Amino acid sequence: MANSRKLVIIGSGAAAYTAAIYAARANLNPLVFGGVSLGGQLMITSDVENFPGFPEPVLGPELMERMKRQCERLGVEIIPEFVSKTDFSNRPLSVETTEGKSAMAETVIVATGANAKLLGLESEKRLLGHGVSACATCDGFFFKGKEVAVVGGGDTAMEEGTFLTKFASKVTIIHRRDSLRASKIMQDRALKNPKIKFIWNSEVTDILGNGSVEGIKLRDVKSGAQTVFDCQGLFVAIGHTPTTAFLAGQVTLDENGYIVTDGRTRTSIPGVFAAGDVMDSRYRQAITAAGTGCMAALEAERFLAGH
Repeated sequence: MANSRKLVIIGSGAAAYTAAIYAARANLNPLVFGGVSLGGQLMITSDVENFPGFPEPVLGPELMERMKRQCERLGVEIIPEFVSKTDFSNRPLSVETTEGKSAMAETVIVATGANAKLLGLESEKRLLGHGVSACATCDGFFFKGKEVAVVGGGDTAMEEGTFLTKFASKVTIIHRRDSLRASKIMQDRALKNPKIKFIWNSEVTDILGNGSVEGIKLRDVKSGAQTVFDCQGLFVAIGHTPTTAFLAGQVTLDENGYIVTDGRTRTSIPGVFAAGDVMDSRYRQAITAAGTGCMAALEAERFLAGH
């Protein structure tokens, strides 16, 4: 017999945990399917300095562990399994995990986040959080006076590069083509910035350093020539992939796979809400994810009260 709940939350980052905290306090008895590695993107973040209430930097995993413990103190059941299948075509709504567990729900909050696209290098994985980052807003502050590189050629790369000039002494954007994909306004802003330089027709083949980034190996895609570029940080800005494949057309997604909401976290299906990076391709911050998690829980409570 499937679990039957007023609310099921899918995900386990800042959005999911905040939704669970608010829902538990509203006596909705939420069930959280959090995936195998609980905690979301903050689990690969080192020092978090911009989350309110922490005068000293807090490690990303510690922040997530505190949120998880807060959920558990309020009686939230958290199941560390991935949701692989949903059926929102009938009521009650149903979800099923890769392990075969299932639940019926009157409302569902999807808070599965988005993963930064990475280069796929072993050294990138090893130095992630130690000079390699996929979020300038999160980590730019740690590169005051340092030379950094940004990989990418779209709006994200131009935005990250421009933002990093507030801290870094020099920003070099590395792009594998000889022209940018970014919108005209974003290109112009980056090209006119005196602190930004460009390396064209090049790809990163390795990241150098033990414990911290000391440089990167580049390959010219036209000549094949290999060079070493000295820098103290590498920001990978080649986009994000929202975790929405398991929804299989159940709710309306935009052209990049993000869940479309109405500004109040409501999706195209009544009773289904979305929070955090799975519906937010713009801000992608722990605090905005938490904020939308709160909104989604309050909207779910209102929906249940009206039905």
